[in-house]
Amino acid sequence: MADQDPMQQANDMNDLIAQAAQVQAELQKAQEEILATNVEGQAGNGLVKVTMTGGAELVDLQIDKSVVDPEDVDTLQDLVMGAFKEAHAAAGRLAQEKIGPLSQGMGGQGGPSFEDVFGGNQ
Repeated sequence: MADQDPMQQANDMNDLIAQAAQVQAELQKAQEEILATNVEGQAGNGLVKVTMTGGAELVDLQIDKSVVDPEDVDTLQDLVMGAFKEAHAAAGRLAQEKIGPLSQGMGGQGGPSFEDVFGGNQ
């Protein structure tokens, strides 16, 4: 088995570094797109709506007056939780849509996790 030419090894390493830099740039762009995109979740046929960024930052909460009943706070709480969960799931789908293909392009190994990209628990 012949040893690989040192120049070829250097070229291969440079190619790997260039590919890694390209993937890193694409991940950065995807992260920026995710954070700039708003997603919505709703419950009770739209009576409660939650809007958050793709990074799961809450930016708006709308509650229809018809569900504000001081005698039935539990239902309102359930609707808010349901809308929040739906919006949070939409944020996760957005992240997977933007970042998933990039990590798959790296062979599915060594790609960043959601926590790596967004810096912790979101």
